[in-house]
Amino acid sequence: MEPTTPHESPRKQVTRGQIVARGLSNRCPNCGERTLFKPGQWFELNKTCPTCELPIERDEGFFLGSMSLNYGVTIGLFLVPILLWYLAGGISGMVVSMMAGLGAILFPILFYRASRSWWLMNYYFVVPHHLPVNQRELAEDEDANT
Repeated sequence: MEPTTPHESPRKQVTRGQIVARGLSNRCPNCGERTLFKPGQWFELNKTCPTCELPIERDEGFFLGSMSLNYGVTIGLFLVPILLWYLAGGISGMVVSMMAGLGAILFPILFYRASRSWWLMNYYFVVPHHLPVNQRELAEDEDANT
């Protein structure tokens, strides 16, 4: 914890529950502000949070996790139920083909923002001590990744 002056309260650490709540509502995992995406832009992620300067675009390839998450959710929550509905005799093959084709394109687009936020949520849920608000002074023999 950082030393504080009499007028300054110590920084409050972010819990895993708060990380999940912020991830589900597309908020910065560090400060909780709605600053993940550029205002008025659906697909453009901020490089850093404008409020707390947390790196959101972490490094090359970090987006692959959110793509995998988006792909898995599209299959699990959209395409598999349609397939099961078809196999149960509820809809025709032509209808299921059209729904699956359109849904495989539209669902990932609509889920894009959530998948980026959820991927950050998953990352910081596993390593909450990597959030700037949760960091503490390290001893000389300590590593930030322990």
